[in-house]
Amino acid sequence: MKIIKQGPFNWNNLHMTYQQHVQDLYNIANETTGTALDNYNDTTRGIQQVIGNAITSNTPLRALGGNWSLSSITATSGIILNTKPLNTIFSISQPSTHASFTGDASKLCLAQCGTGIWELSDFLFQKGQSLPASGASNGQTIAGAIATGTHGAGISFGAHQEAVKAMHIITGPNTSIWLERASAPVMSDDFTARLGATPLRDDDVFNAAVVSFGSFGFVHGVMIEAEDNYLLECYLRRVPYDDAFKHQVTSLDFNYPHLPYPGEVPFHFQSLINPYDIANGAYMTTMYKRPYRTDYTPPKPNGVGVGPGDDAPAFIGQITDWAPGTVPFLVNKVLGGSLTPYEKQFGRLAEIFNNTTLRGKVASAAIGFSPANTITVMDMLMDLNTTSGPFVGVFAFRFVKASTATMAFKRFAPVSCVLELDGVHSKETMTFYDAVWAKMDQLGIPYTFHWGKMNTLDADKIRTMYGDALTSFQSARANTVDAATLKIFSNNTMKVWGIDNDTPPDSVQAPTQVIA
Repeated sequence: MKIIKQGPFNWNNLHMTYQQHVQDLYNIANETTGTALDNYNDTTRGIQQVIGNAITSNTPLRALGGNWSLSSITATSGIILNTKPLNTIFSISQPSTHASFTGDASKLCLAQCGTGIWELSDFLFQKGQSLPASGASNGQTIAGAIATGTHGAGISFGAHQEAVKAMHIITGPNTSIWLERASAPVMSDDFTARLGATPLRDDDVFNAAVVSFGSFGFVHGVMIEAEDNYLLECYLRRVPYDDAFKHQVTSLDFNYPHLPYPGEVPFHFQSLINPYDIANGAYMTTMYKRPYRTDYTPPKPNGVGVGPGDDAPAFIGQITDWAPGTVPFLVNKVLGGSLTPYEKQFGRLAEIFNNTTLRGKVASAAIGFSPANTITVMDMLMDLNTTSGPFVGVFAFRFVKASTATMAFKRFAPVSCVLELDGVHSKETMTFYDAVWAKMDQLGIPYTFHWGKMNTLDADKIRTMYGDALTSFQSARANTVDAATLKIFSNNTMKVWGIDNDTPPDSVQAPTQVIA
């Protein structure tokens, strides 16, 4: 394994919302002299040595993916391991699968942790396949995308992590595990032996590890189950903000007459509310899965560069200088130029949800709750925008199938509503966020925070939100990985939030929230 050490520096995430002084950054890469498997295994041994050295020196480690997270859950004061060069992808043959595996081995692939979603999508496309789901962008790495529960609006499938069938996790200086569900074995012991990994088939441990913020060790490889390629038929419409709309977003029965295909459940469903133009209705995005064909016109960005799969961070940052009295005008102007309704646009998953271009400094927070509370939350936001605003942004509601992951924030079954509050990064936005969380608590609406976005979590809130699930997560982690390794794959945020309750918070400098 190749390592280039950068030395101490002040780390900022991509969205510039947190800063952390870091002891070192290791740019790590595979060797190139052997076979792909030999190089992969050599990197395993290299990471094990890094872990051993970190244990000896009591230095925390954190794997860095696309650096997309707005939350300090990904931060460390120790060594950051830049995984992006670790992007080998392996196809799987039927003889390598477990005797109980009944699926199609040709749809399995093992992606090394730093593989970008765009790289994985391109690899699958060459095989006539696609990922089953996506977030709003393909800029994340596969390990990073699942670590904090990156989601889209896959109402019947869910998010990235639901496509994960197994994980190769390096758990110490001399150990690594191949983790699968006992209820759904995938790979043979002979295959895991070729990776030098110990097979572990346990549903509870798998469900705990799949969304675990990098706290189970170094996730080296992720086994993905793809599906045959398909097209998405996409629509963006303005619809009346009336009782029929409110019924649709709370019942999710899809008999709403303004849908392109009333009665058909879409692949992707979301609604966006501009609080300064509610008289002209809500924006509603629907996407339907269709058989793949080649005689279609791929989607193109509109005049300001916003494509069908882009979310609010792609355009809301265009608002820079503002005063309270100008907010309605500015938001309306930006949305009017960015959100152009369209009909029947086709594209592959990777073409619809491609590279998001961030414009300006954006704040983003998201919470999950039951769709039954959607209209209550919408009304609450409109009221708060008057009393605690104006919010320089928009309110987006995505609907995604609840996850089986123990610590997934999309835990409201069968479908979670995800409220996304994307706005200009400012003190005023942070004040509005605080007002929203306080009002949610006052109304007694159960909710959870997106792990990778801005939040005001603490140990009491997490215990209230997750209850026994948190205990199960802590137990699975402690029973799977030795204490010395767990200590270096923790961070100050996990300790303050009570996720890691075995050691006190560090005395070193904690992540600092940056507010424009």
